[in-house]
Amino acid sequence: MTPPVLATGETLVATFTPDRLTYWRAHLIMAIALGAAVGLWLLWQGNPYPVMGPIGAALAIAARASYVASEALTDLWYLTSQRLIGPRGLTIPRAQIKTARPFLGSVQITTLTGDRHLIKYLAAPAADAARLTERLR
Repeated sequence: MTPPVLATGETLVATFTPDRLTYWRAHLIMAIALGAAVGLWLLWQGNPYPVMGPIGAALAIAARASYVASEALTDLWYLTSQRLIGPRGLTIPRAQIKTARPFLGSVQITTLTGDRHLIKYLAAPAADAARLTERLR
């Protein structure tokens, strides 16, 4: 994604870039949790091969993660002195940002109108959330 075109008097404050390690860690945690759940469900159902649940879940999540990585790891967000610019043309005026909270390696942004947006796979979500809610000087 190319850097955004800034308005007159607008300055770029920060760029939020997805972290590859956070992306893969999130998918590993998802594979472990879902694999355990599927294995327990198969065991409860009396399946003679409950180990196939975790194996299947891990393979499915790994395939999905590999397929989506090229898109998910290129979603850049830009914070300027006047607005937050997201992927695919999303623009949020800074005055409209009500809260920004860290959420499982991401930052959930809530606007004054109640819209919610997620900046995913950040290396330091707490610090990035704090930066998003800083008031203009």
